[in-house]
Amino acid sequence: MTLDTNHPESETINVLRNRRSIRKYAPEPVSDAHVDAILSAALRAPTSSNLQAYSVIVVRNPETKSRLAEPCGNQKHIIECPVFIAFCADLTRIESAFERNGHTINDNNLELGLVASIDASLVGMATYVSAESLGIQGVMIGAMRNKPDEIANILDLPERVYAVFGMCLGFPAEAPKQKPRMPVNGVVHHERYDADASLGVIDPYDADLKDHYDSIGKKSHSNSWTHEVDTKFSPRPRDNLRAELKARGFDFT
Repeated sequence: MTLDTNHPESETINVLRNRRSIRKYAPEPVSDAHVDAILSAALRAPTSSNLQAYSVIVVRNPETKSRLAEPCGNQKHIIECPVFIAFCADLTRIESAFERNGHTINDNNLELGLVASIDASLVGMATYVSAESLGIQGVMIGAMRNKPDEIANILDLPERVYAVFGMCLGFPAEAPKQKPRMPVNGVVHHERYDADASLGVIDPYDADLKDHYDSIGKKSHSNSWTHEVDTKFSPRPRDNLRAELKARGFDFT
């Protein structure tokens, strides 16, 4: 089954349908008023049990952005973007609530860390959509998890806080071709999960992604998506992440 192509239209739907990652930015400044408007809207994102287990750090200082770029693989758009935002899972206020009621957070389990990470991610996506509605675009930076302790030192994050991901934002200086997504009939299921449909989109998507890379002059493999996934993730990326986050007060065991 596929999605109905004759769907209703709205500004928000069109913003999301046209979304792409932007890594080059125009000199037009992103004002504090822009950032305040974006974040005041984004902080209305859903939060589990009203925990609001996140903190958001806005970074403009060029030296700080340069320091952040290094553990993130020296991605130059972190340095060049007008505004960089770190979205953090934050258990400090939860810890205070426990202590005020005679309990401790020291034996927290997977659920609390997962909730905080999801909360931060929901605020991040709401930030991205709010920014795009003002013509401000950017790219997510998952490499903030490469070296969580180093990032924590740069941003003065206390125990019980870690950066889930970052975001570069600015007015775009480019309009890159939109990367294709998997066919919806293998991703969107109705009433129950369809395993055949899920796996059936892999081969056509490999071909679609290769065609996309060919069209922009980027070298790719014949089975483009499956090769990328295997190359990037079969070697167990960030293998020390669980231990490093546990040392920061997040138990993901």
